[in-house]
Amino acid sequence: MTRKERAKFIGNILDELYPEPAIPLNFSNTFTFLIAVLLSAQCTDKKVNAISPTLFALADTPQKMAQIPTEKIEEIIRPCGLAPAKSKHIKALSQMLLERFSGKVPRSFEDLESLPGVGHKTASVIMSQAFGVPAFPVDTHIHRLANRWELSDGSSVQKTEADLKKLFPKDEWNRRHLQMIYFGRSYCPARGHIPEKCPICSRIEYRKD
Repeated sequence: MTRKERAKFIGNILDELYPEPAIPLNFSNTFTFLIAVLLSAQCTDKKVNAISPTLFALADTPQKMAQIPTEKIEEIIRPCGLAPAKSKHIKALSQMLLERFSGKVPRSFEDLESLPGVGHKTASVIMSQAFGVPAFPVDTHIHRLANRWELSDGSSVQKTEADLKKLFPKDEWNRRHLQMIYFGRSYCPARGHIPEKCPICSRIEYRKD
């Protein structure tokens, strides 16, 4: 089985299990989605969803968030981890949205990545899931699975992203990103992986950890 054939086989299984994968973060608009994605760095989606309603009840727009003291933001998001840095980024990006982008979340990778605390992965998530622009955000789950399934060599996140974009058709990227996250959590975890019970690893050769 070539790498391309392997990707097609894996894609078929992912489509069977997750035909219409939902975005796992709760949000009410593009701004709250951006903040939720920023909060999810080194934090579970479940915890973000538990914490974000309190923050968004206070401020669900850049205008409102820019008025909230950084210390108050930090207090609310502390359970998510990295709260000092994240709170400063949330405050600063809200102010930048007002100053540079008329209070709207920009629709380009370059502009998104210019915002405080927004790296390439976060920008890719916003572009793909908020604006429907083909992108392939690579988080720890996807990086790990791509290596385990021998779709990439695991040398870097950048290499993994480039390899996955070559292997999967462009119109599949946005859903493959979500499908792989869900699959990694449910069937193919980093620890306690049981290949015989995994719908993919039980049917293909895989790279052992």
